[in-house]
Amino acid sequence: MTAYQRLTARFARLGALGEAAGMLHWDASAMMPPGGGAARGEQLAALAGLRHDLLVSPDVSLDLGEATGTTPWEQANLDLMRHEHLRATALPTALVEAVERANSACEKVWRQAKAAADFALVRPYLAEVVRLQREVAQGLGEALGMAPYDALMDGYQRGVTADDVDPVFAAYEAWLAEALPRAEAIQARRGPALPLPGPFPVAAQRDLCRAMAQVVGLDFAHARLDESLHPFCGGTPTDVRITTFYDEANVAKALLGVLHETGHAMYERGLPEAFARQPVGEAAGMAAHESQSLIVEMQACRSDAFLQFLSARLQATFGGDPAPYAAENLGKLWRRVERGFIRVDADEMTYPAHVILRFRLERAMIQGSLEVAELPEAWNAGLATALGIAPPNDALGCLQDIHWHDGAFGYFPSYTLGAMAAAQLMAALRRAEPQLDAQLARGDMAPMMAWLRDKVHGQGARLGFQDLLRSATGKPLDPADFTAHLASRYLAD
Repeated sequence: MTAYQRLTARFARLGALGEAAGMLHWDASAMMPPGGGAARGEQLAALAGLRHDLLVSPDVSLDLGEATGTTPWEQANLDLMRHEHLRATALPTALVEAVERANSACEKVWRQAKAAADFALVRPYLAEVVRLQREVAQGLGEALGMAPYDALMDGYQRGVTADDVDPVFAAYEAWLAEALPRAEAIQARRGPALPLPGPFPVAAQRDLCRAMAQVVGLDFAHARLDESLHPFCGGTPTDVRITTFYDEANVAKALLGVLHETGHAMYERGLPEAFARQPVGEAAGMAAHESQSLIVEMQACRSDAFLQFLSARLQATFGGDPAPYAAENLGKLWRRVERGFIRVDADEMTYPAHVILRFRLERAMIQGSLEVAELPEAWNAGLATALGIAPPNDALGCLQDIHWHDGAFGYFPSYTLGAMAAAQLMAALRRAEPQLDAQLARGDMAPMMAWLRDKVHGQGARLGFQDLLRSATGKPLDPADFTAHLASRYLAD
């Protein structure tokens, strides 16, 4: 075997271990009984330790020094292997395992703390997670030549730093300060939407959600739809797991959530099979991943055209007065601008404000300028500045998200970068597919998904975030496409 072949064999094994850990994470959120938490933490720590030991082996270093790629894909794969190896060798195995244990313990207590709206319950666990994340960030930063927080961001979206994000977010804040009051005034002049009648039986919702995922293109021979407290997409490219949460009073929560997660699932299903379980065969990063969930949910499925199709499906499923299910009314309901406490329920105009708040708080925690005990007060003050509201309790404030309690620091910027990329990709898609609205109006997502598979999914991680956008749209990230999209949807009176 050549050095490159030995590396691909090792990384295939690493990929399989990562898939196993992913399935255990899915099970912990969707199926595992509460009493399994401690054992699950040990299982995940053991897998993380095995992966880490395989990555830091001296054999890997020797093979990376000798290996060459004979094609651009192989060379990109080698570059990504080197990057993973560098990140791994920056951290001792004991720290990697300690992080997994702390994350697992904190995440379980977070569920109790959120239900009780009691930050004090989880505070010591979160403090330990943050302490370890600071240690990880310091080690990675020194190895990569980056600021500690940037090194954590690198683990979610390679090539994007806080200095890249800061001006983009500042510009959006300035735009939002002027645009949000205008959007609210326009919305008030249009009058309220008719409420959907409900109740919506869970069994009927489940069938509808599954059918809509299939409309997008998801093949349930390689996917599952289950339930969890926090909707997500996990699994593997040949065994994708998506989850949602059903509310009999609100069909939109599950339905739009499933459409969002199906966008993620379609990305995983479209990754290049020839490089399965290789670094270059993975997604291009979490901002790229968010662009795929949001181009499906926000750009396509909340469009006027697709709402015409969805209107008929809702009416056929739930019956009753057809007026609330009219496409125009659905648009009023599901494209309503509202200053709210909950990020996952936020409209696409105010959603970035939630992300910007989290970005600044988590960076401050990693830098040490904000301690965990100070988080609730800092959160409430930040939201008041951003949207003019303050949560009445911590369940609606700093306890609402799982991410920090599961050790995900550096992830939040990906949400808004992904939203901006989704708008940019949709603008390019519309240029390539002039009949897109007609296709969406009849529920035909195949042309859209074929374009995305060619331009995004099938590219794997061969290209970084900016180069992926250049290849697909002709330019790097351009936030103007996002604000133009928002203006056309919310500021046209």
